[in-house]
Amino acid sequence: MLDIGDTVPDVGLKDADGADFTLARYRGKPLVVYFYPKADTPGCTNEAKDFTALEGEFAALGVPVVGISRDKPAKLKRFADKYGLTVTLASDEPGDICEAFGTWVEKSLYGRKYMGIERATFLVGADGSIARVWPKVKVKGHAAEVLEAAKAL
Repeated sequence: MLDIGDTVPDVGLKDADGADFTLARYRGKPLVVYFYPKADTPGCTNEAKDFTALEGEFAALGVPVVGISRDKPAKLKRFADKYGLTVTLASDEPGDICEAFGTWVEKSLYGRKYMGIERATFLVGADGSIARVWPKVKVKGHAAEVLEAAKAL
């Protein structure tokens, strides 16, 4: 997993409308990048809603928030519309950015091993380097904790 001081990789993504972009478009300002396993599941929904609820405060700091999963753009669009999500949701269908950040990991559930996204958040400085990392995120209170860290940038 990427760590403090590492440079954010510039890998292609698609937004919920299917438009191509990279994280480099945010260079020059701080950025929150959070990885979540699957759209429209309870934990992922709560996390997205929490970041959306605080989006105005992030915006006041000049800190965009981007949530990344391997869901298709159309699913992300439905997810955003269903819950009124306003943070940017990005699709990494091929898994390139998950691999680059180190969030594509082996998981275990009831003794069954499988590959999946580890819920993690990265606070990126204006220079494009990682300022803070939250691995294995627990959703409750997490967005507020990230906001407090962003205020310190």
